[in-house]
Amino acid sequence: QLQASGGGLAQAGGSLRLSCAASVRTYSAYVMGWFRQAPGKEREFVSAISQSGGSTVYADSVKGRFTISRDNAKNTVYLQMNSLKPEDTAVYSCAAYHKYFVSRIGQYEPDYWGQGTLVTVSS
Repeated sequence: QLQASGGGLAQAGGSLRLSCAASVRTYSAYVMGWFRQAPGKEREFVSAISQSGGSTVYADSVKGRFTISRDNAKNTVYLQMNSLKPEDTAVYSCAAYHKYFVSRIGQYEPDYWGQGTLVTVSS
């Protein structure tokens, strides 16, 4: 199971940090990622991080503003979101891949999904 938290309301230019706790026995074996789905739009890839945390990839729309990280001791992945924009408003979901990390991993379907957490950014 993947349990996301940390969503809420923020003003444009503000920050939020999302967390996703995983209840799996071998959490460190998974690439972890974040996706988002805005109202009326398709789900899009946001970011992913390798099993060790040494490699990351971001969508162009969030690059330089969002930072993904993980704590394997706590089975948790984080998404620090800074300089938020109204277009970042979406339901954010965490995901897990039981595969090798590649830069295009966002094009693959995750093996596991968590429930979403709503992020609303006001202008």
